[in-house]
Amino acid sequence: MSDPDVRQANARVYRRRRIVVFSALAIVVALVTTGGVYTANALGAAVPAAAPAVTDPEPVAAPAQPLALPGFGSYAVGAVGFDGLVAAGNESTPMAMASLVKIITALVVLEAHPIAAGEGGPDIAYTEADVDIYWDQVAQNASVAPVAAGSTLTLRESLEAMLLASGGNYSISIANWAFGSVDAFLDRARAWVAEKGLVNTQLADSSGLSLDNVSTATDMVQLGQIALAEPTIAEIVATQSADLPEIGTVKNSNKLLGTHGVDGIKTGTTDDAANLLFSADVPVGGSSVTVVGVLLGGENHSVLNEAIAALLDSVAPGFHEVAPLEVDQVLAEYTTPWGETARARTADGASLVVWSDTPVDVEVLAEPVTLAPKGQQVGTAIVRAGSQEISVPLVLDAAIDDPGTWWRLSNPGALD
Repeated sequence: MSDPDVRQANARVYRRRRIVVFSALAIVVALVTTGGVYTANALGAAVPAAAPAVTDPEPVAAPAQPLALPGFGSYAVGAVGFDGLVAAGNESTPMAMASLVKIITALVVLEAHPIAAGEGGPDIAYTEADVDIYWDQVAQNASVAPVAAGSTLTLRESLEAMLLASGGNYSISIANWAFGSVDAFLDRARAWVAEKGLVNTQLADSSGLSLDNVSTATDMVQLGQIALAEPTIAEIVATQSADLPEIGTVKNSNKLLGTHGVDGIKTGTTDDAANLLFSADVPVGGSSVTVVGVLLGGENHSVLNEAIAALLDSVAPGFHEVAPLEVDQVLAEYTTPWGETARARTADGASLVVWSDTPVDVEVLAEPVTLAPKGQQVGTAIVRAGSQEISVPLVLDAAIDDPGTWWRLSNPGALD
């Protein structure tokens, strides 16, 4: 072969080699480029969220509390902070209130003339006109407390004479002092009753002497709770007796006071019946429940008090403490696709006081989790019993960390 032929053959071989080399180089570049994109995508992609496996605690409910109910009259029992009534009978029947009206008188007067804590309030000067009121009440066979012309009592002392001794004469004298007349007092008192939602309560005077003063047991329980929220009244009705200047000692007409947990509120007596609006403190665990009730229409106060004592003794054990959640209780678990595990635990425990067979339920609300540090809140446990509701945070007991490069590169189908 001549030299030119050799040179042409070598050129052809060289060109073929260049094509092969550059083609291979292009393939390598393409592979590297594609791999780089995949790697970048894999390393930057969001990892899938781990769904919680939730544990819902079973509802807790005690057996229903048996009650010793009165076999007469109209009655209702409620508790401060609890919805509805725990016991009731003929509770919507209008009945004569008698001296329970004096609680309304005290509340309406104190709204107009509040007494600061630890003080006696404004002075009230008593005159011959107040002595005349006294004798007029005696003539009508009303309950009275002594009064002396020329004497001066503070408003608190005057209220003690009205509420402890059930002095009907003081209800009139106080109303005259506070509003100018009993009629003006009644105008305000009727408006006050309407404002408080006591829709079945009708007022005819300030003392309860008239049988036209009527209400229902349901309204009276609400009235009792309003009265206990007024510190001056709450203190007075829990007092066995008070020494008043120029009058002497007045004693509380509530013979149940200091027994069966009773710490108030007011007696009421008509020619035909005995009434008691009562309150009692019921210890439950480390706290207590204030029970407010009324029994209207007893034959006499002895029969009435016996029935109320039995009712209170049966009501008290029905309040009990329930602890549906403990601190650090596991309520949800997480397992990630790359094998990490963590649990959602309660940050606090939860306990509450319930009545009788009121069910206590726990709702667990846990969120899906991707990456999270230990201690992060991932949900809430909501405890419900009647109208009571407690929310407890759920927190992770371990971190959920990124799965790392190898898992990301080897699990392309698991990445978003």
